[in-house]
Amino acid sequence: MGKRNSQRNKSAAAMWDSDDDSSVSSSSTARTDAASMSGTEEVVFDQDTMLDQALDALDEKRGSTREKALSLIIEAFNSNLQHHFVEKKFATLLHQCLASIKKGSKKATAKEIALASHAIGLLALTVGCSDNAREIFEESVRPLDEYLTSKSDVTKIPSLLECLALITFVGGNDQEETERTMDLLWRVIHPKLGSNVVTIKPSAPLITAVVAAWSFLLSTVSELNLNSKNWQNSISYLSSLLDKEDRPVRIAAGQALALIFEIGIIDKFSAESKSASDMTQEESKHQESYIHLQGLKGKVINQVKNLSVEAGGKGSAKKDLNSQRSLFRDIVEFFEYGYPPEISVKIGGDSLQTSSWSQMIQLNYLKHFLGGGFIKHMQDNEFLHDVFDFTPKRKHLNNNEQRMSSGEKRMFKSPNSFQNKARTQFLNKQRLLSEGRNLGHYAADVADD
Repeated sequence: MGKRNSQRNKSAAAMWDSDDDSSVSSSSTARTDAASMSGTEEVVFDQDTMLDQALDALDEKRGSTREKALSLIIEAFNSNLQHHFVEKKFATLLHQCLASIKKGSKKATAKEIALASHAIGLLALTVGCSDNAREIFEESVRPLDEYLTSKSDVTKIPSLLECLALITFVGGNDQEETERTMDLLWRVIHPKLGSNVVTIKPSAPLITAVVAAWSFLLSTVSELNLNSKNWQNSISYLSSLLDKEDRPVRIAAGQALALIFEIGIIDKFSAESKSASDMTQEESKHQESYIHLQGLKGKVINQVKNLSVEAGGKGSAKKDLNSQRSLFRDIVEFFEYGYPPEISVKIGGDSLQTSSWSQMIQLNYLKHFLGGGFIKHMQDNEFLHDVFDFTPKRKHLNNNEQRMSSGEKRMFKSPNSFQNKARTQFLNKQRLLSEGRNLGHYAADVADD
């Protein structure tokens, strides 16, 4: 058994380690090579086969091999929901990806950690609300927390933040777990002082990633722990971000503030109208918090009004400026009239509608994470159907097989795809082995003569 696994791993390593240039071959050559195999040697190349090979390659010592394998896994999970593969190899895939993260900066590159984190997030979205999602959450939170706390390499953190937000979104059991993750995210840019904490000035992309992930989880919370000091600090900090030069930071902060006001944080601190003499000490504190938060809200309203009409400065990208103006006009309208933005997104022949800041933030976050796989997942992922209360029209061929998406076609047919490269490499190796056997046969015939 051990010998067979060793041979399988060596085969996987050979497929993933070879030079990309040598892997490109014409389809006619591939067909000829395939036809030359005997019945027992012919290999059927489907997604499960390639994913198995990629999974084996995650055991390899060479970092570039693991990176290529993770890229293939991500491409496959983006292009299709890999339920069949997950049923067989869920635990193995999860722990192999976690192994890449746990290796840290000594062995795993920033790229490998980013890919492994992304793969775990995709795995969570694929399994949906299930025992597997719970296992992903329980197994991943600690290593992610430890890595984020260590800050050994800031360049690796944004991908870890996305992973942490997604596994909590899918696999978190209750609000307490969600709030703990939100606190962990917040500490990345606001670390608690301690002997083991290295304070690093966060970059604009890191701030954007933290605020976006934090808002994504806040959008799922129904009842909040009303710690007035924490909320005052959070709103004050987000307000300060609106004055930053980086537009993505402003946009992330603006969306977070709109969400905070949508879920009624300030209103929850409003005490009943009583005279000061009738108030208890607790009610008096709530009243003070309410007054302070109202003052912060007034400041934020003035800031978003200014940003909604900001003129473009030297070197500013017009697209970013227009996005900022549009967003902050929506926020101004929400503050003044209570109307959240309504968004319609085309999903194939269907239309997905959102009518709240929380839905919009969830949609944008998942769309950003899934990238080219967003449409496919929105069409076929039942977990996302439940999240957005979305039921797409099903399009089937006459034999009831689902039509292959353009992404899948590119993945399987493109000569530059990982699947096609690996397939060509395998066929080339089979041809060489076949030629070697033929040479041995001819040599034996000569010796007999």
